[in-house]
Amino acid sequence: MSLPRSTILADPAWRPSPKAKLLWALENAVGIAVLAVALGVWMFVDDRRGWQLVAGLALVVLAVLGLVVVPLWRFAVHRWEVTDEAVYTRVGWLDQESRVAPISRVQTVDTERGPLERILGLATVTVTTASSAGAVKISALDLPVAEQTVLRLTAIAAQHRGDAT
Repeated sequence: MSLPRSTILADPAWRPSPKAKLLWALENAVGIAVLAVALGVWMFVDDRRGWQLVAGLALVVLAVLGLVVVPLWRFAVHRWEVTDEAVYTRVGWLDQESRVAPISRVQTVDTERGPLERILGLATVTVTTASSAGAVKISALDLPVAEQTVLRLTAIAAQHRGDAT
């Protein structure tokens, strides 16, 4: 008996919005900005220039990773798909996770939009299921795609009139 080559039958078909790369870069930029301010304060109140130079170089490397590499890598990995049978997602960049949520287990479908998502015209669809693994999130969708996805999931779930437990 041979084992299958993959742990998932096929990759989900759809990517998030191309604007997801900018969203993820901006989210990372907030943390990098906080570190840059902390480094600036440290440089103002202390004169250990050697260690400050090391910290500054580390911050530059972190900025390149957080603003360029991570968003591109996440975009290459993130996938989602909704069928009449299930919701499929694959997320992550370093630690990747694939999820399959059967439609019969869907309890609620919600849309969430943080401040950056609203500015960029994006939304996150959260599919709450009767699962101990928690909700399935489809992040960084263009708002019209998110709204269509919610309507489609709601219609499909209504056809499966189980109790989702």
